[in-house]
Amino acid sequence: MFTGIDEIDWAALRHAYGSAADVPGWLRGLASPDPAERERALDGMYGAVHHQGDVYDSTLASIPFLFALVAHEEVPDRGGLVELLTSIGGVNGGDAGADASAVVRSGAEAFVALAGDPDAGVRAAAAGALVRFSGEPARVLGLLRQRMAVERDDGVLLALIEALGLFVRRHRGQRGAALGLLAAHSTPPHGPGLRLASLGQLALGAPDRLPADLVPTAVGLLRDRSRQRSGTPGPDRPDTDTLVGRLRRLRPSDEEGSHLLRTLHAGLDDRVADRTALLAGQLASPDPVDRCNAVWMTAGLLREWRGDHSRTVALVGGQLASDEGRLRDAAVWVLTDLFALAAPAADALDALLAARPGLRLHRWEGAAPALGGPLKALARSGDPRAVPVLAEVLAGPDVPDDLGHVIVHLGRAAAPLAPALRRGLRSVEPASPDAVDRAAPLLAALGALGDTESLPEVLRLLRGTADGPGRQGAVVGHALRALAAFGPAAREAAPAVRDLLGTRHAPAAAAALWSLEGDASAVLPALLGELAGDGPRRRQAADGLARLGPAARPALPGLHRLTESDQVWERMSAACALWRIDGAPEPVVPVLRAAWAQHPHTRGTIAGCVRDLGPAGAPLWDLLEAELAAPRRHTARKGGYGSHDILKDEALVRTCREVVAEQEG
Repeated sequence: MFTGIDEIDWAALRHAYGSAADVPGWLRGLASPDPAERERALDGMYGAVHHQGDVYDSTLASIPFLFALVAHEEVPDRGGLVELLTSIGGVNGGDAGADASAVVRSGAEAFVALAGDPDAGVRAAAAGALVRFSGEPARVLGLLRQRMAVERDDGVLLALIEALGLFVRRHRGQRGAALGLLAAHSTPPHGPGLRLASLGQLALGAPDRLPADLVPTAVGLLRDRSRQRSGTPGPDRPDTDTLVGRLRRLRPSDEEGSHLLRTLHAGLDDRVADRTALLAGQLASPDPVDRCNAVWMTAGLLREWRGDHSRTVALVGGQLASDEGRLRDAAVWVLTDLFALAAPAADALDALLAARPGLRLHRWEGAAPALGGPLKALARSGDPRAVPVLAEVLAGPDVPDDLGHVIVHLGRAAAPLAPALRRGLRSVEPASPDAVDRAAPLLAALGALGDTESLPEVLRLLRGTADGPGRQGAVVGHALRALAAFGPAAREAAPAVRDLLGTRHAPAAAAALWSLEGDASAVLPALLGELAGDGPRRRQAADGLARLGPAARPALPGLHRLTESDQVWERMSAACALWRIDGAPEPVVPVLRAAWAQHPHTRGTIAGCVRDLGPAGAPLWDLLEAELAAPRRHTARKGGYGSHDILKDEALVRTCREVVAEQEG
């Protein structure tokens, strides 16, 4: 298996963390009889040699040895090695990725033999590899058909169905027979798992072949599968502190069921009504494992699609009464990221907090406490019932540093919390290493409440950190934003703010001083100076100049230059400022249209600019109208999501509605 491995100068090759001298040890470890050693070796391969899907010269050098390992039946866990080869060969982009794909393709004949391997895990992994890397589609389809006829392992049959679906999507001109096989396996007498898998692949590759009664059929199959699901535990695996081990612990308890449903939802994509109905059936399942899988599916739907999700959210809230901790935790996690959309589950969140007071805080060993998920979700939803609970937390010995960030979502209903927030701010020492972490959420909350009684403490922090380095100095920005939120009622802070106009805090200081005094002549020189610079504060300066309106006309030449920046956010801020100052839609409208189309995350700021311009914003009204007609969230993205994505999209929709309503009014 390792012939020639010592003849390679591995130390001269590279992986994600430098020299690849450790790769031969990992390759040999993959063949170890010790499960823990094999897992550590696989962790090394994924964590360094194939780090985050990348390919290095050491990755290419490893491929022949991986093929040699999977060819020896005495090597355990070869299915995982076939998956590693498949992942390496599937890298797109770059010369190294193309080389890796070519090398794996050159060895594709090995997958033909592995498709009939005695090890079910190997057979399952080889099915998809055949479709991906073999250059003979007709032969591959014949092999898949043959394996479907003789295979008796349910897990391998599911992998074969997935391979057929992949074949349909990759070889559209030769997909007829594959579609026939999928359609045949989506009906009786085949078992519910196989039928669900076939429906998912049809949804991905040929949605026109789905049955008209898809939702009740899928829900019924889900129930049948739950009743038949074996209680036998999965394969015994070592509990190692490796990337592979951690990922395994994060997997759902019914990983197969989760995958089946995720595939079906992915195939249905924009059929939101069908997906919503399917989720309703899943969330009403008598099996808590199925309901837990459904909760995670709900998160994906709500993050990507707009609409009235109140019934679905209420059903997720219903899971909070479950005695199943995993299900309850999943529901809390999903609701926490919904913000105002979690309102239909507010009663359930409130009931959970009343029944389990210990969930108000979440504690990690050796770390400061954080707000518990149920309380955070309730507060983020804007429900005033969170206020007395937060007051009790504030009165306790351990006040979470993230508490202020959720209070802002309660609006004026959180006013009773202001005294406790002030006390918290009073305890922050400007010179402490954690000053910014502790002060930032408190300042945000007090600013949102307009609590001018906290002005002495805000000024104390402002003066105490104005000259501080790094993160200590970052407190200044948060303090200035709080003062800007206070407005003229905090006018006495103006001298302290004015002193910062000649520092690195100039843009934020100018914004605060303008809010306090409204004197353009006091802030314009500082903003013009920042605009003429070449640092990241140019955008902040443009935003500040926009607030001044026509009084900032001396900035027009510099703003015109900034619209040609290679940074989209600078171009957008400059264009908005020009429009507000000069009132002329040209040439800024093309800049804003391009930013809107090319960088969706700029849309919230652009929509706010259009709203503030009133009738003068008419040249961009069509963009806002089109946004309201779009069912997909502007924050929807592939390969991840942000915890505030729904919040940002709902804010954009709200702004667009305000503009349209103003037009109609």
